[in-house]
Amino acid sequence: MAAHDRDAILAALTPVVPGIAATMGGFCEVVLHDFRRPEHSVVAIAGDVTGRTVGGSMSEIGMGVLAEGDEAADRLNYVTRTADGKLVKSSTMVLRDADGAVFGALCVNLDITAIKQVHDLVGDLAGVEHDTAVPLTTFTEDIDTVVDAVVDAQQLRLGRSWSALGRDERLGLFRALDDKGVFALRRAVPQVAARLGISRASAYSHLADARAQPERAPGGTSYDHDQQGEQPR
Repeated sequence: MAAHDRDAILAALTPVVPGIAATMGGFCEVVLHDFRRPEHSVVAIAGDVTGRTVGGSMSEIGMGVLAEGDEAADRLNYVTRTADGKLVKSSTMVLRDADGAVFGALCVNLDITAIKQVHDLVGDLAGVEHDTAVPLTTFTEDIDTVVDAVVDAQQLRLGRSWSALGRDERLGLFRALDDKGVFALRRAVPQVAARLGISRASAYSHLADARAQPERAPGGTSYDHDQQGEQPR
């Protein structure tokens, strides 16, 4: 499908964005994403839950969908927590062209913080334990902040500094970042290298080795590639 046809689909959905937000009320945010420019994927937005504006970046959820490429499926009714403590219930619906290729997403975010507080209050009165296992998601205008948050989360999961990791653990870290769509972004490898405190050459080498391992789960196709040698997935 030609680029102008995808543009036409996005243009048709743009007026739908404020309509859904107005219908759902002040606790709703609707976001239209164009995955062809992941660093500035937000092309339309209505409501204010995550604090983003047009030209803002996708979150870790969006990068995960991008990494899955044309195999990506809708992600419905999932709950995450923002850095400022909001509980957000979301649905991410992928956009496909006539050939079935994924090129964007329509997302609905509901701020359910107050509802959760009421739920917890009722639970306290009833003697029911709270469910606190809600993942933190970074919503921001700056894609670099999202990438840094994903890298930090993976290092925190491993529980050791880069220098203390074995080779398999280092490749596993790069594989996890790749599967989350980090390296579908331009200039991601130098940024990850800086965050980990290693050279760009080492980062490119680890990424290549991680992708070469046969047990690596298949990812999606990158729309943008780093000019210094990243290969499409």
